Amino acid sequence: MKNRNRFYLCITVAMIIVFILFHTIPLINGVIYSFTNFRGFGDFHFIALRNYKYLFTDSRVVNSYMFTFKFAIVATIIVNVLSLVFATALNSKIKFKTTLRGLYFLPNILGGLIVGYIFNYIFSFIIPSLGQVINSDVFSKSMLGNTSLAWIAVVIVASWQAIAFNTIIYISGLKTIPDDVYEASSIDGASKWQQFKSITFPLIAPFFTINIVLCMKNFLMIFDQIMSLTGGGPAQSTESISMLIYNAGFGGNQFGYQSANSVMYFIVIVAISIFQVKILEKREVQL
Repeated sequence: MKNRNRFYLCITVAMIIVFILFHTIPLINGVIYSFTNFRGFGDFHFIALRNYKYLFTDSRVVNSYMFTFKFAIVATIIVNVLSLVFATALNSKIKFKTTLRGLYFLPNILGGLIVGYIFNYIFSFIIPSLGQVINSDVFSKSMLGNTSLAWIAVVIVASWQAIAFNTIIYISGLKTIPDDVYEASSIDGASKWQQFKSITFPLIAPFFTINIVLCMKNFLMIFDQIMSLTGGGPAQSTESISMLIYNAGFGGNQFGYQSANSVMYFIVIVAISIFQVKILEKREVQL
């Protein structure tokens, strides 16, 4: 028993050390660099809050925030609506539903870069070829090269990959609803829509909260799909905050400045997540 406890203690201590080395220390260093003019190499000087002041007047930073918020809101709505529809269908009495659930979860297993490169080929070659066949001016050219349509392609790819995980959560929520409730409502003459509005949705409200918060957080941190699809282009029209921090921080000699952007980005994500939880929890209590 003592040997087992020592073994568990060693594992715990090792994990704490790894966490501190690869998370806590880099986080602290990032905060320190945010108050400097560090370019990623050479000497640097402390410049107080100058980096944070410039963030609010930098058009590139503002545009990246606007794009990220627009993308995150649209993708969150699409993912949760479709996930709820698919969860309801997969939770019904159909054949091979267990197999379908397994197949349906496959996109979530694949890495974001892999999925992005696959869809990059689809958007760049397959869809334009089909567009030429049907004589469509819009689809004859790659969406990824159009400043007005590239963000839609990113939404499609990111949503396609995220739907599976959210569907599993909604299925778990639907499993908690007793069948007796639906039977009683059917006897009272309630329609399917009335059952969903008055029974299903209120009872899965906690699962809805989880999905909304996780979706918004993950989409605000979008990086892999944009890296493999557009690289932030064309003309920086799909440059998310994470992409901007990567491009300008490591390739634009703005390490200190983008460190400040990272700190601000972290604060924004935490604030939005807390706000969502507070609002949605009130809704759960009211229901």
